[in-house]
Amino acid sequence: MNIVDYSNSFWAVLPPFTALVLAVVTRRVLFSLGMGIVLGALLLTQFSPLNALGYLQQKATALVWDDGALNWWNIHILLFLFLLGGMTAMLTLSGGSRAFAQWARQRIKTQRGAKLLTVFLGAFIFIDDYFNSLAVGSIARPVTDRAHISRAKLAYILDSTAAPVCVMMPASSWGAYIITIIGGILTTHGVTEYTPLGAFVAMVPMNLYAIFALVMVLVVSWSSLNIGPMRRHERMASEGISLTGREMEEQSNDHGFSVRELESGRVSDLLIPIIALVVVTVSAMLFTGYQVLAANNQPFGIIGAFENTNVGLSLVSGGCVGLLLSVLTTVRQRVAMADLLQALLSGMRSMLPAVYILLFAWTIGAVIKDMSTGKYLSSLIQGNLPLSLLPVLLFMVAGLMAFSTGTSWGTFGIMLPIAADMAAAADIAMLLPSMAAVMAGAVFGDHCSPISDTTILSSTGAHCNHLDHVTTQLPYTLAVAGVSAGGFIALGMTQSAWVGLAVTGVLFTTMIGIFYFLQPRPVAIKAV
Repeated sequence: MNIVDYSNSFWAVLPPFTALVLAVVTRRVLFSLGMGIVLGALLLTQFSPLNALGYLQQKATALVWDDGALNWWNIHILLFLFLLGGMTAMLTLSGGSRAFAQWARQRIKTQRGAKLLTVFLGAFIFIDDYFNSLAVGSIARPVTDRAHISRAKLAYILDSTAAPVCVMMPASSWGAYIITIIGGILTTHGVTEYTPLGAFVAMVPMNLYAIFALVMVLVVSWSSLNIGPMRRHERMASEGISLTGREMEEQSNDHGFSVRELESGRVSDLLIPIIALVVVTVSAMLFTGYQVLAANNQPFGIIGAFENTNVGLSLVSGGCVGLLLSVLTTVRQRVAMADLLQALLSGMRSMLPAVYILLFAWTIGAVIKDMSTGKYLSSLIQGNLPLSLLPVLLFMVAGLMAFSTGTSWGTFGIMLPIAADMAAAADIAMLLPSMAAVMAGAVFGDHCSPISDTTILSSTGAHCNHLDHVTTQLPYTLAVAGVSAGGFIALGMTQSAWVGLAVTGVLFTTMIGIFYFLQPRPVAIKAV
């Protein structure tokens, strides 16, 4: 099917822009994504209804069957969601979640402690952002609920300790992917001063947004700094009122999660399945990576294994083992089979809203790719630019691209080679600062975008209304992006990571002071 090329046209940004605006105005995510998808299909087929219908059918089919084979990546992610939904229901039914919450309540006496526990778990589980958001959400949710912390605040903590940690860890799915791209770039430009891993590590202190997004999470968790719409959610939660939003309430009528809790559960009923989930997932990632290395006659290495791992299959493997163990903890307590099956189905059905949003997000992502939105946005900065402003401009464009396309990985793939080419043409010393700016911008845009997989799964892990998560997180991400932009200007002028860090630190400290000065009466940190 012939489609129109919009790589040099402003029309390339219209479908994602339409979806984003409608989502904010109507608060109906599926409707908004659907309108963006239909508009993109019509533009690509020159407004031919029949051709647009055929195009949409092709894209919908490609979600599960692509290039003559099953699309295992999508299938594995959807399977993992259902497995985790069933596992969460089993952990609830067995009383494991209840027992863990009671155990934590005896030891964690404040809201601060509950939030810091979530931050620690988010930073500790850095293997993959999907896994981080969903697994940590399952562990922390009963603790934060009993501490009267809003689901929106939990979703923010999950989202802001997922991608920022993963993008700075070489032994993660993100790190391995980026290192692979960097390796090709260094070879292309004949750079021998750094190995791919060495270049990645050298860029970590230049990833200003990721660093200060984590610092912001720590500040918010320690001090209950509530900015913008988050104040309302925290006030309602402190009063014991659940604020999930109209859309979540509507969805819960059909896909509600309602499972009774046994009082005979133990903390181990929660910890054993969760630990097994983590261990099996990581082991499967290393094993699938080893298989690829062995098939190519390459020596085994941790980084090499993560570069070649099958993340989707690994998640499903861990999910199967975790679900099996959680079922066994329930069977041990002689639960009737009918109750067990009902709880299992209820847990899986609770994941349907997230599945629907993911399917629509993947579809609009395919439309955006065909519209060449990323190429158009990247072309905006190509030309004669002041060298010192290159990092901050790359940061902004990468952020805009990730926001519009909903994918940080796609932004890495498009923008890192472009940033490297621009830096190499001007001054090779700007190579690492420029690529670090792209990495930071991609994470920033990913945090802001309502069509980002990570954003969707963070709201899913927190059982939070998706648009509530987006709107409450946005002020924090924009604030961190603002001070990071100042740091990237300093980085571009001095080519020193430490100067960039210092300038960003000063700006960040000043900003936090202003927020505290302007903030109305804060929500009290209550005893759990």
